[in-house]
Amino acid sequence: MGAIVRISSNAPWEPIAGYSRAVKAGDWVAVSGTTATGAQGGLVGVGQMYVQAKQAIANLAAALGRLGLDLRHVVRTRIYVTDISRLDEYGRAHAEAFGEMRPATSMVEVCALVDPAMLVEVEAIAYRKGIGG
Repeated sequence: MGAIVRISSNAPWEPIAGYSRAVKAGDWVAVSGTTATGAQGGLVGVGQMYVQAKQAIANLAAALGRLGLDLRHVVRTRIYVTDISRLDEYGRAHAEAFGEMRPATSMVEVCALVDPAMLVEVEAIAYRKGIGG
């Protein structure tokens, strides 16, 4: 299987909760719940589900990129939202990002995320074989 590789995004919650942004084990990569945190560490798109979803997926793609994968490798996403009635907004962002790749997915409404202004969090499982390596 090879070495297990762990990467960090330096989010303040990682050392507190004891987790990694992503973990690669053999041909599999698991990406932890990813939110709409921007490059400067602040939340992007306050009050805007679509904008937050786009940023969360971009952050997920960036984590995959650090391990040599991209969204084409994603076989499963799990989406946590604070208001499931806004499914169309998140769904549009997910469909734009994944297109015809269409990973298996679940959407779960939760009462809150780690920051009350966060509306969406997405996690993923990716598989390296079969697509460019």
